[in-house]
Amino acid sequence: MIFWRKKKNQKAQDEEANDEKLLHPDNAPDIEPSIDTEDSDLSEDDKHELQKTEHEILEETDEQPTPKHTPAEDMKEAEDLSDHSNEGGWFSKLTKGLTKSSKKIGTGITDIFTKKKLDDETLEELEELLITADLGPSTAGKIVGELRSERFGKDIEPDEVKEYLAQKITDILEPIAKPMPFESVDGPMVILVAGVNGAGKTTTIGKIANWLKKDFGKKVMLAAGDTFRAAAVEQLAVWGERNNCPVIKKDIGADAAAVAYEAYAAAKEQGVDVLMIDTAGRLQNKSNLMEELAKIVRVLKKQDEAIPHATLLVLDATTGQNAHSQVEVFKEMVNVTGLIVTKLDGSAKGGVLVSLADQFDLPVHLLGVGEGINDLRPFKAQDYAKSLLGIE
Repeated sequence: MIFWRKKKNQKAQDEEANDEKLLHPDNAPDIEPSIDTEDSDLSEDDKHELQKTEHEILEETDEQPTPKHTPAEDMKEAEDLSDHSNEGGWFSKLTKGLTKSSKKIGTGITDIFTKKKLDDETLEELEELLITADLGPSTAGKIVGELRSERFGKDIEPDEVKEYLAQKITDILEPIAKPMPFESVDGPMVILVAGVNGAGKTTTIGKIANWLKKDFGKKVMLAAGDTFRAAAVEQLAVWGERNNCPVIKKDIGADAAAVAYEAYAAAKEQGVDVLMIDTAGRLQNKSNLMEELAKIVRVLKKQDEAIPHATLLVLDATTGQNAHSQVEVFKEMVNVTGLIVTKLDGSAKGGVLVSLADQFDLPVHLLGVGEGINDLRPFKAQDYAKSLLGIE
């Protein structure tokens, strides 16, 4: 099917022209090199880079240098790659990771429920406790309101309150607990990974790649689309080496859309099952980031209207309620299809996942509760709710 789009203004025409240059470098090599940069600013080397054929791109992919490791980095890598499965099951790991949150809520409930009957004062204190645990005012008010209507004036023990809260939280989380969306598509499945700097995007990509290869036998390729941070490119290259995955990368400051385009071409050529594209997360420069992400998506859709098949937003649990603003901002930029929540092991703000589910109704696919390569697991609503309340 051919899609015709009316060009409403000169800006749309310019974008179309620049995209065509990226898709057909042999015909018009002067692809837009980066945001807010004119074609006339391109050096001869840059023009030559953008004129390379798909074969030349693939040749370069095989020649990526292996990052050098210090002894400390080697020790860290060994720990990351360790299998901690004998140290307790996933529920045990999750419960341990949420200890800060569960202690805060559990101790608070024990302190609050010193009376036999449920009264207004106790309910008000419980609502405040849930808000401080980052469930948010709206979600906390809803849960406490339901408890009031069902048990007001009746005898209730602290353990009963915990069980009640765990069930209500499970009810909120169950509809959004979804497995990773691995579709059967014609060609590579493309996953765009977004998030602010420091949220753990690159590490998350590496762990997912390991999981896909080890558990599902998938052929995975990574693309270093965060071209403004050398550390991000190097880190992704290390994960590629660990997982024996090809990594498509370019020089620092290169056009992220060009990286995405070249990666997709290489993924098709090499018969890759899943292509994951890392992206920048510079929220301090929101307008440029928005344009960069939009351009990546636009260029990918030139190849196939269905891609990216998924756009995952990685959130750092330690940011608490700030995660809400991050979801809102990234939803303005791209079509976020699901969430991955990291660093739950270092946070007393585990309740934020409940308020995110209640407010945005976005699928949550994976949780991270440690630095080990096996510490990123599928999200299960009941396990999470019980761990959050400290119920074994």
